[in-house]
Amino acid sequence: MNLTVTVIEIVAPVFLLAAVGFGWVRMGFEYRTQFVTRLATTLAVPCLIFTALIKTEIPGGDLVRFAVAVIGVVLVLSLVVELGLRALGLDRRTYLPPLVFGNTGNLGLPLCIFAFGETGLGYAIVFFSVSALWSFSYGIHVVAGRGSLAKVVREPMVWSTLLGALFLWQGWQTPRFLTNAMELIGQMAVPLMLITLGVAIARLSTHKVSRAVILSLVKLALCLALGWAVALGMGLEGVAFGVLVVQMCTPVAVTSYMLAERFEADADAVAGMVMVSTLISVAALPLVLALVL
Repeated sequence: MNLTVTVIEIVAPVFLLAAVGFGWVRMGFEYRTQFVTRLATTLAVPCLIFTALIKTEIPGGDLVRFAVAVIGVVLVLSLVVELGLRALGLDRRTYLPPLVFGNTGNLGLPLCIFAFGETGLGYAIVFFSVSALWSFSYGIHVVAGRGSLAKVVREPMVWSTLLGALFLWQGWQTPRFLTNAMELIGQMAVPLMLITLGVAIARLSTHKVSRAVILSLVKLALCLALGWAVALGMGLEGVAFGVLVVQMCTPVAVTSYMLAERFEADADAVAGMVMVSTLISVAALPLVLALVL
């Protein structure tokens, strides 16, 4: 009973904030997604990442081992999906990004904060950063036929991660007034990301639902199995184990739909996967959390 209450307390705020965004748009109110997304990704999320890293009490060796585990599981997942799509004859430009890239930012970071606290946030940021780098490079290469190293270099989230890692390694700290200011800005990130997720879901439309249901369930099962296996294989325990599994099980990222639309893949099919996998996650993520808590 206590575990059930704990899981509800973790999951409910996340989906309630997403529901606020969904309801906001459905009621016809204006929501400038481009402005809010730019504010979040350019300012709020980088501040959240940097302050979380410089304040983390996770030993450097544990973070490195976790980062190696994340890189390993993402590469293995990419390879398995590549082979699976070829075997099934499905278009990799359309289906590979949604099957590989989960919503580790908008949904994963808030979940890990509520479930595992500040320590969990530190690990979750490492997962989010690795996933984002892989999405900006490999993900864009798959959909567009070309890489995007320049985009990776320009991303504030990349620089905030590198600077935060450097400060953590050297034991440096920013002046207290600056840290406080960045913490305040970073506190905007979680509600902005969740509300924007709800807005994005409300604005999506699709007619390709049946295949989306099957592929979303396959993605969840595959990611849970791989995440669990790699976490065990790398000897991860406690919070690190839980964060890796939870981040792997997040639903399809909305950015996969944006990539499909921008580079003329089957955006309708990807929109179906985003919506279906997010709905499935309402039931699936509490169960995953119950397994790892």
